Amino acid sequence: MPETLLAALETPGLWWLAAASFVAAVVRGFSGFGTALVFLPAAAQVLPPVWAVIVLTVMDAFGPLPILPRAWRACHRNDLRRLLIGTVITVPIGVLILRHTDPDIYRYGISTLALLMLAILLSGFRYSGDVSRPMVYGIGGGAGFMGGVAGLPGPVVILFYMASRHGPEVIRANTLLYLWAFDILFFTALILQGGFVGIAAWIGLFMVVPTFIGNLIGTAIFNPDRERLYRNAAYVIIAASAISGLPFWNTGAH
Repeated sequence: MPETLLAALETPGLWWLAAASFVAAVVRGFSGFGTALVFLPAAAQVLPPVWAVIVLTVMDAFGPLPILPRAWRACHRNDLRRLLIGTVITVPIGVLILRHTDPDIYRYGISTLALLMLAILLSGFRYSGDVSRPMVYGIGGGAGFMGGVAGLPGPVVILFYMASRHGPEVIRANTLLYLWAFDILFFTALILQGGFVGIAAWIGLFMVVPTFIGNLIGTAIFNPDRERLYRNAAYVIIAASAISGLPFWNTGAH
């Protein structure tokens, strides 16, 4: 076995990470969102910041593969290009900050961001202004920075790009393709900066299995007639993960 694989298998808290990835996937399966908001505060309790984001990026990169061709046919390619140009500019800055962030500061930051996003979701806020072409570049830039520095590119795209004039299918396709492309850009920036960690990538591969199972279970138990119940359950789980991730608890998860 490669040394990095053995080191990944010996990572303290591996079962905690598997449980966190499973719960995050169940939440995504029945609510359609929340993977990063659930997983990152929990993962940051046992992994350095860069490792936590690498694990999330790897385990989340495989799920959309079967539906990428359909999304490519449905997407608005000029808008997708604009989003990605904005991201190319800002993701290296975010990654640079992430690589030099103290683990405790990251834990406070990611938990605070998760709670802030939860508050926005609970408030029902959606941007309702006009989304111009220059603004799409800005949305991509904001998402790239947030993704690089915290592993959370999705909220910026969802909160603002959903107000574009495109239909639901196009928005869904563009968002799906953007988030998948972000994974590639994130890893590219990380490798160019010498911050890639092979052990973390192996851990991410291990998490593909509980993530896959969690997605299946979450999707299977979803009942459209109880959508509000599932959404509220997702909010509670996100809040619990974010609060548990705050460093002042000092309980550890090993």
